[in-house]
Amino acid sequence: MATIVAVETALPSYIVTRDEGREMARRLFSDVFRDMDRLLTVFDHAEIDQRQFCVPLEWFTTPKSFQEKNRQYQLSAVTLGVEAAKSALEAARIAAKDIDAIIFVSSTGIATPSLDVRIAQSLGLREDTKRLPLFGLGCAGGASGLARAYDYVTAHPQDMVLLVAVELCGLTFIHGDRSKSNLIGTALFSDGAAAVLVVGAERRQENEELFHGPRIKGSKSQLWPDSEDVMGWDLRNEGLAVIFSRDIPTLVRREMNDQMSQLLDYYSITRHELTQFIAHPGGAKVLTAYEEALGIPTEWLESARKVLRHHGNMSSPTVLFALKHVLKQHQKYPASVQGYGILAALGPGFSCEQVLLDFNE
Repeated sequence: MATIVAVETALPSYIVTRDEGREMARRLFSDVFRDMDRLLTVFDHAEIDQRQFCVPLEWFTTPKSFQEKNRQYQLSAVTLGVEAAKSALEAARIAAKDIDAIIFVSSTGIATPSLDVRIAQSLGLREDTKRLPLFGLGCAGGASGLARAYDYVTAHPQDMVLLVAVELCGLTFIHGDRSKSNLIGTALFSDGAAAVLVVGAERRQENEELFHGPRIKGSKSQLWPDSEDVMGWDLRNEGLAVIFSRDIPTLVRREMNDQMSQLLDYYSITRHELTQFIAHPGGAKVLTAYEEALGIPTEWLESARKVLRHHGNMSSPTVLFALKHVLKQHQKYPASVQGYGILAALGPGFSCEQVLLDFNE
């Protein structure tokens, strides 16, 4: 099985508190909505205390062209991606030249060549490093990227994969968009990056003293038909406008219990063997829906709630932030996390990605 040997993260320097975000939204939207005070309760319901952005708060007060946003995206995404990747390499005591493939996940900007080129060259990866850029997966990207890293090292058990997920959701804000979806986005979204090192089974066996961590036992992907309108981007002249068209917590309650059962049944694992559920914290209501739909203990989602509270919804890297919290707990109290865990995220498509983790020593 593949082994996760490091998970590290990176955050931009501009911090916005809940109160600061609420007042900025009031400033931007009060001329449109008469019931502004009622709508602004979304900031409290989101249960996010602070978020990080690659631009200062004042950046959001004036219109920006898509070209300007995308230029900022390319600069900041490379910076954050390199920072997260360097931290992961250092944590695992791995040289950049030892990486055989890089998977780059991002959906909040555009670049050709994709930004893994700049990240790979900044890190000093080999010239023959294989590249797998993934675009358009949104919030499911971190889980999907981890699943594809597992697929890769299953086919190439001697190899090591670097997964980098970077999103700058703040840059997608459209100043002239006065929709409720855009208002909700001002309360939820933020910027961040995560990097994961995944090692194939044969590579791990060569140096078991160095490569420690949970193993990936398998994964499951689900794409629901006729659901493209649930979430995604509406590409406009001004940039990427967020789409929220259905009640995602209701979809969680309706679909996720069956999805988890299918994953466990395929790998002949019972629910009693589960000790962790690592969810993408898309919002406080989504996490509550997971808890209710799956009948899991509240503490299983504590890592996701901490990430949401301190960093907001960063789209694809967010679930990897939660994974990092769980791994720290595993290192500190190994017995408390023994068993199996599921890492899960929902995204555009509408889709679900699940990764089955083995924490047994």
